[in-house]
Amino acid sequence: MRLYSEIAEWWPLISPPEEYADEIPRLRAALGPPGRLLELGSGGGHVASHLSDFERSLVDLSPQMLEVSRALNPDCHHIVGDMRDIRLGERFDAVLVHDAIDYLLTRDDVAAMLKTAAEHLVDGGHLVLAPDGVRDTFVDSTTCGGADAPDGRGARFCEWVWDPDPDDTTVRAEYSFMLRHSDGHVDLVQDSHVCGLFSIAAWQEMLSDWDDVVVAVTDEAWGEGVLITARCHRR
Repeated sequence: MRLYSEIAEWWPLISPPEEYADEIPRLRAALGPPGRLLELGSGGGHVASHLSDFERSLVDLSPQMLEVSRALNPDCHHIVGDMRDIRLGERFDAVLVHDAIDYLLTRDDVAAMLKTAAEHLVDGGHLVLAPDGVRDTFVDSTTCGGADAPDGRGARFCEWVWDPDPDDTTVRAEYSFMLRHSDGHVDLVQDSHVCGLFSIAAWQEMLSDWDDVVVAVTDEAWGEGVLITARCHRR
Protein backbone atom coordinates (compact mmCIF):
# COMPACT_ATOMS: atom_id res chain seq x y z
CA MET A 1 0.00 0.00 0.00
CA ARG A 2 1.57 3.23 -1.20
CA LEU A 3 0.16 5.25 1.71
CA TYR A 4 2.34 3.40 4.20
CA SER A 5 5.46 3.20 2.06
CA GLU A 6 6.31 5.65 -0.72
CA ILE A 7 4.14 8.53 0.56
CA ALA A 8 4.40 7.79 4.31
CA GLU A 9 6.25 11.08 4.91
CA TRP A 10 3.01 12.89 4.02
CA TRP A 11 1.04 11.15 6.80
CA PRO A 12 1.21 14.11 9.24
CA LEU A 13 -0.60 16.24 6.64
CA ILE A 14 -2.98 13.54 5.41
CA SER A 15 -4.15 12.67 8.94
CA PRO A 16 -2.76 15.25 11.41
CA PRO A 17 -2.14 14.17 15.04
CA GLU A 18 -4.56 16.75 16.42
CA GLU A 19 -7.46 15.07 14.59
CA TYR A 20 -7.20 12.14 17.00
CA ALA A 21 -7.74 14.26 20.12
CA ASP A 22 -11.52 13.78 20.28
CA GLU A 23 -11.33 10.02 20.72
CA ILE A 24 -8.48 9.97 23.23
CA PRO A 25 -10.73 10.24 26.34
CA ARG A 26 -12.59 7.01 25.46
CA LEU A 27 -9.29 5.25 24.76
CA ARG A 28 -7.80 6.43 28.07
CA ALA A 29 -10.84 5.19 29.98
CA ALA A 30 -10.56 1.79 28.28
CA LEU A 31 -6.79 1.43 28.70
CA GLY A 32 -6.88 1.85 32.46
CA PRO A 33 -4.31 3.68 34.61
CA PRO A 34 -1.12 4.76 32.84
CA GLY A 35 1.44 1.98 32.75
CA ARG A 36 3.21 -0.04 30.09
CA LEU A 37 1.38 0.15 26.75
CA LEU A 38 1.95 -1.91 23.61
CA GLU A 39 0.34 -0.52 20.46
CA LEU A 40 0.14 -2.95 17.55
CA GLY A 41 -0.15 -1.35 14.12
CA SER A 42 0.87 2.03 15.51
CA GLY A 43 1.49 3.65 12.12
CA GLY A 44 2.74 7.22 12.32
CA GLY A 45 2.26 7.33 16.09
CA HIS A 46 -0.53 9.89 16.07
CA VAL A 47 -2.61 8.07 18.70
CA ALA A 48 0.48 7.36 20.82
CA SER A 49 1.39 11.05 20.79
CA HIS A 50 -1.67 11.73 22.97
CA LEU A 51 -0.74 9.03 25.51
CA SER A 52 2.59 10.38 26.71
CA ASP A 53 1.93 9.38 30.33
CA PHE A 54 2.21 5.72 29.27
CA GLU A 55 5.50 3.91 28.71
CA ARG A 56 4.88 3.10 25.02
CA SER A 57 6.22 0.39 22.73
CA LEU A 58 5.00 0.82 19.16
CA VAL A 59 4.92 -1.99 16.58
CA ASP A 60 4.19 -1.55 12.89
CA LEU A 61 4.89 -3.40 9.63
CA SER A 62 6.05 -0.23 7.86
CA PRO A 63 9.57 1.10 8.58
CA GLN A 64 8.59 4.31 6.81
CA MET A 65 5.63 4.93 9.13
CA LEU A 66 7.79 4.20 12.17
CA GLU A 67 10.23 6.86 10.96
CA VAL A 68 7.34 9.33 10.96
CA SER A 69 6.47 8.22 14.49
CA ARG A 70 10.06 8.54 15.73
CA ALA A 71 10.02 12.23 14.80
CA LEU A 72 6.80 12.74 16.76
CA ASN A 73 7.44 10.32 19.62
CA PRO A 74 11.20 10.17 20.26
CA ASP A 75 10.65 8.72 23.74
CA CYS A 76 8.80 5.62 22.45
CA HIS A 77 10.30 2.23 21.68
CA HIS A 78 9.70 1.52 17.96
CA ILE A 79 9.76 -2.03 16.55
CA VAL A 80 9.14 -3.25 13.00
CA GLY A 81 6.86 -6.27 13.19
CA ASP A 82 3.58 -7.96 12.31
CA MET A 83 0.82 -7.88 14.94
CA ARG A 84 -0.03 -11.48 14.05
CA ASP A 85 3.25 -13.03 15.09
CA ILE A 86 5.60 -10.61 16.85
CA ARG A 87 6.91 -11.76 20.23
CA LEU A 88 8.81 -9.27 22.39
CA GLY A 89 9.25 -11.43 25.48
CA GLU A 90 7.70 -8.69 27.64
CA ARG A 91 4.39 -8.07 29.41
CA PHE A 92 2.34 -4.89 29.28
CA ASP A 93 -0.55 -3.44 31.26
CA ALA A 94 -2.50 -2.72 28.07
CA VAL A 95 -2.47 -3.60 24.39
CA LEU A 96 -4.05 -1.20 21.90
CA VAL A 97 -4.88 -1.87 18.26
CA HIS A 98 -6.39 1.23 16.67
CA ASP A 99 -7.70 1.29 13.10
CA ALA A 100 -4.77 -0.80 11.82
CA ILE A 101 -6.95 -3.69 12.95
CA ASP A 102 -8.94 -3.09 9.75
CA TYR A 103 -6.14 -4.80 7.80
CA LEU A 104 -6.92 -8.13 9.46
CA LEU A 105 -9.05 -9.72 6.76
CA THR A 106 -10.01 -13.11 8.19
CA ARG A 107 -10.91 -14.72 11.51
CA ASP A 108 -7.55 -16.48 11.42
CA ASP A 109 -5.81 -13.09 11.18
CA VAL A 110 -7.79 -11.83 14.17
CA ALA A 111 -7.08 -15.00 16.14
CA ALA A 112 -3.34 -14.57 15.51
CA MET A 113 -3.46 -10.95 16.68
CA LEU A 114 -5.40 -11.92 19.82
CA LYS A 115 -2.78 -14.56 20.60
CA THR A 116 -0.09 -11.87 20.26
CA ALA A 117 -2.02 -9.60 22.60
CA ALA A 118 -2.52 -12.35 25.18
CA GLU A 119 1.17 -13.27 25.08
CA HIS A 120 2.10 -9.67 25.93
CA LEU A 121 -0.50 -8.80 28.60
CA VAL A 122 -0.21 -9.16 32.34
CA ASP A 123 -2.99 -11.07 34.08
CA GLY A 124 -6.00 -8.74 34.07
CA GLY A 125 -4.40 -6.49 31.44
CA HIS A 126 -6.57 -4.39 29.16
CA LEU A 127 -7.14 -5.15 25.47
CA VAL A 128 -8.53 -2.22 23.45
CA LEU A 129 -9.50 -2.54 19.78
CA ALA A 130 -10.84 0.32 17.65
CA PRO A 131 -11.93 -0.87 14.19
CA ASP A 132 -13.50 1.66 11.85
CA GLY A 133 -16.79 -0.22 11.71
CA VAL A 134 -18.78 -3.42 12.16
CA ARG A 135 -20.80 -5.40 9.65
CA ASP A 136 -24.08 -4.70 11.49
CA THR A 137 -24.04 -0.95 10.76
CA PHE A 138 -21.76 -0.65 7.73
CA VAL A 139 -22.77 1.73 4.93
CA ASP A 140 -20.77 2.90 1.94
CA SER A 141 -18.99 6.16 2.69
CA THR A 142 -16.86 8.94 1.24
CA THR A 143 -14.48 11.01 3.36
CA CYS A 144 -12.20 13.89 2.42
CA GLY A 145 -9.55 15.70 4.40
CA GLY A 146 -5.98 16.90 4.65
CA ALA A 147 -3.93 19.81 5.94
CA ASP A 148 -1.22 22.31 5.03
CA ALA A 149 2.30 22.86 6.39
CA PRO A 150 4.06 26.21 7.03
CA ASP A 151 6.61 25.43 4.32
CA GLY A 152 3.98 25.50 1.57
CA ARG A 153 3.41 21.77 1.36
CA GLY A 154 -0.14 20.49 1.55
CA ALA A 155 -2.10 17.26 1.23
CA ARG A 156 -5.68 16.46 0.36
CA PHE A 157 -7.32 13.06 0.08
CA CYS A 158 -10.60 11.42 -0.80
CA GLU A 159 -11.48 7.99 0.64
CA TRP A 160 -14.27 5.92 -0.89
CA VAL A 161 -15.27 2.77 1.00
CA TRP A 162 -17.75 0.23 -0.29
CA ASP A 163 -18.61 -3.45 0.05
CA PRO A 164 -18.47 -5.50 -3.18
CA ASP A 165 -19.62 -8.69 -1.39
CA PRO A 166 -21.70 -8.43 1.80
CA ASP A 167 -21.27 -12.17 2.36
CA ASP A 168 -17.53 -12.05 3.00
CA THR A 169 -15.41 -10.33 5.67
CA THR A 170 -13.82 -7.58 3.56
CA VAL A 171 -14.60 -4.19 2.08
CA ARG A 172 -12.75 -2.03 -0.46
CA ALA A 173 -11.22 1.38 0.21
CA GLU A 174 -10.01 3.52 -2.68
CA TYR A 175 -7.87 6.57 -1.96
CA SER A 176 -6.90 9.52 -4.12
CA PHE A 177 -4.15 11.80 -2.75
CA MET A 178 -3.16 15.25 -4.00
CA LEU A 179 0.26 16.13 -2.59
CA ARG A 180 1.49 19.70 -3.06
CA HIS A 181 5.23 20.22 -2.69
CA SER A 182 6.80 23.41 -1.35
CA ASP A 183 7.68 24.49 -4.92
CA GLY A 184 4.00 24.30 -5.87
CA HIS A 185 3.92 21.19 -8.03
CA VAL A 186 1.29 18.59 -7.18
CA ASP A 187 1.56 14.79 -7.32
CA LEU A 188 -1.55 12.66 -7.73
CA VAL A 189 -1.44 9.23 -6.11
CA GLN A 190 -4.10 6.52 -6.18
CA ASP A 191 -4.05 3.68 -3.66
CA SER A 192 -6.30 0.63 -3.28
CA HIS A 193 -6.83 -1.10 0.08
CA VAL A 194 -8.76 -4.17 1.19
CA CYS A 195 -10.00 -4.04 4.78
CA GLY A 196 -11.62 -6.49 7.16
CA LEU A 197 -15.16 -6.11 8.47
CA PHE A 198 -16.76 -8.33 11.14
CA SER A 199 -20.12 -8.38 12.89
CA ILE A 200 -20.63 -7.68 16.58
CA ALA A 201 -21.49 -11.35 17.08
CA ALA A 202 -18.28 -12.38 15.31
CA TRP A 203 -16.19 -10.16 17.58
CA GLN A 204 -17.89 -11.56 20.65
CA GLU A 205 -17.26 -15.10 19.44
CA MET A 206 -13.61 -14.40 18.60
CA LEU A 207 -13.13 -12.98 22.10
CA SER A 208 -14.98 -15.78 23.88
CA ASP A 209 -11.84 -16.80 25.82
CA TRP A 210 -11.37 -13.27 27.21
CA ASP A 211 -13.00 -11.67 30.25
CA ASP A 212 -15.26 -8.59 30.47
CA VAL A 213 -15.79 -8.33 26.71
CA VAL A 214 -17.68 -5.23 25.54
CA VAL A 215 -18.38 -4.32 21.91
CA ALA A 216 -19.66 -0.74 21.90
CA VAL A 217 -20.94 1.05 18.79
CA THR A 218 -21.85 4.72 19.16
CA ASP A 219 -22.31 7.83 17.03
CA GLU A 220 -19.36 10.13 17.60
CA ALA A 221 -18.37 13.52 16.21
CA TRP A 222 -15.82 11.87 13.87
CA GLY A 223 -18.31 9.24 12.67
CA GLU A 224 -19.30 5.83 13.94
CA GLY A 225 -17.28 4.95 17.01
CA VAL A 226 -16.51 1.28 17.59
CA LEU A 227 -14.64 0.32 20.74
CA ILE A 228 -14.00 -3.28 21.73
CA THR A 229 -12.57 -3.95 25.18
CA ALA A 230 -11.62 -7.10 27.08
CA ARG A 231 -9.43 -8.29 29.94
CA CYS A 232 -6.74 -10.95 29.81
CA HIS A 233 -7.21 -13.83 32.25
CA ARG A 234 -4.38 -16.35 32.48
CA ARG A 235 -6.20 -19.61 33.18
